Amino acid sequence: MQANIVVLPGDGIGPEITAVAVEVLKAVATRFGHDFSFSEHDIGGIAIDNHGEPLPATTLDACAKADAVLLGAVGGPKWSDPNAKVRPEQGLLAIRKALGLFANLRPVRPHPAALHASPIKPELLRDVDFIVVRELTGGIYFGDKTRDAQSASDLCRYTSAEIERVLRSAFRLAQQRRGKLTSVDKANVLETSRLWRDIAARIGREEFPDVELEHQLVDSMAMHLIAKPHAYDVIVTENMFGDILTDEASMLAGSLGLLPSASLGEEGKVGIYEPIHGSAPDIAGKGIANPYATLLSAAMLLRHSLGLEAEAATIEQAVARALDDGLFTADLAAQGQALSTRQAAQAVLDRLR
Repeated sequence: MQANIVVLPGDGIGPEITAVAVEVLKAVATRFGHDFSFSEHDIGGIAIDNHGEPLPATTLDACAKADAVLLGAVGGPKWSDPNAKVRPEQGLLAIRKALGLFANLRPVRPHPAALHASPIKPELLRDVDFIVVRELTGGIYFGDKTRDAQSASDLCRYTSAEIERVLRSAFRLAQQRRGKLTSVDKANVLETSRLWRDIAARIGREEFPDVELEHQLVDSMAMHLIAKPHAYDVIVTENMFGDILTDEASMLAGSLGLLPSASLGEEGKVGIYEPIHGSAPDIAGKGIANPYATLLSAAMLLRHSLGLEAEAATIEQAVARALDDGLFTADLAAQGQALSTRQAAQAVLDRLR
């Protein structure tokens, strides 16, 4: 296979983790006889510095023409003023909207060798294997915003079409897994959530009767994710709720540095793959960032955008074997036993070969 992969290193630790992910993808291409080409483009803070905007037209054009996009992270103290008119995070929101990436997939499957790093009791983490589908281009993040000296407002708005498409994606995913879907809302308070719940019930009844559907309020869901995480298979929710719940869920795995994600649109459209963690400016340039989440995101890229299941599984198995062997970066390791970003990536490369 020939594939054109755009790399958006971004800010902070983004360039460090995407660089080693490209090495791993090249190793996979060599092993399986593929031809992957890579090109780098700016997004986020570095794009503001170099182009005056967080998503230059050249970056968006390259992504639209690519077979897949690998993203590092955006943001940092240099651009952190919330009152600034131009901010790195605007680049992320804009590219998701422009490419029609409405479904963010975040799998959570704690690795047995890393359970020591989780603040959750190990017995609660056994058999945990779920995936969160977060709606990505609607809701309060994209609604109309107002502010004056005395007040501010953010409009949370969803259309039926926006809700239906992400719910159908989640239902189909549940069909491929264990057949259970948990839809998370705040229907006891919010009108958008009441619409969401009505549509979920209708689609489940009319189109996916083989999937067990349950509804859960977001506040109680935050509790259940910690108390009984093994009870869930596929979880689907709106944009802001998903943003919060997936960061909470990362603690089940022990570290943000272990969880990948995929942002997808309609079938045949380009997808963006990135670790769920941020730019970690406090450790940027030190060579100690955990690359595993980015490598697992590269595996999702191979699976979802290129249809290369065996190749994706090869990366996932190599990461799992590295963890089995106790090869941890600083976020997971005991003091004085941590690997560098480069060493962790090399451990995966060794197991790939």
